Amino acid sequence: MPTEAIDPPGVAWLRVSPKYVTVRLVGWALGNLAAVAVLSLPLVLVLNGAWTWPPLWFAVVLPAAVFLLALWRLLLIPRQVRSIGYAEREDDLLIRRGIFFQRTLVVPYGRMQYVDIGAGPVERGLGLCTLKLHTASAGTSAEIPGLPAGEGARLREQLSARGEARLAGL
Repeated sequence: MPTEAIDPPGVAWLRVSPKYVTVRLVGWALGNLAAVAVLSLPLVLVLNGAWTWPPLWFAVVLPAAVFLLALWRLLLIPRQVRSIGYAEREDDLLIRRGIFFQRTLVVPYGRMQYVDIGAGPVERGLGLCTLKLHTASAGTSAEIPGLPAGEGARLREQLSARGEARLAGL
């Protein structure tokens, strides 16, 4: 259900690559595997008789609850990736994300100080990158993850040129 505050009228959103789901899934798998393994350690120690506390029910419920929460997050990842979008307008760049808590960030070209592109090992393997925008405000920065490398390079050059043109006019 789009709202006017989140989805300004007349904006054609560009979406990030669907391959970004894989990047998010790899991060999800590594993080949750470690969490469930660590939280299952008390269960193993209780079952082996090395520990008498926590009670068996607690030692079972804790990793099971974390596992169920991890499965819930797994179901959300594809939808979260589909919610990421960006739009280039005449004076600013819009970045949108979020399912439950939606957010639209407006970055005026004249406020951009520099544009940075990065790619981790999984992103590089899939031909993706993350574009980061740094603004004049120390607390404000924006990023667009999951861009195809070619689109990221094009966007970097385009935003840099627009930012320089706006700064020259100040």
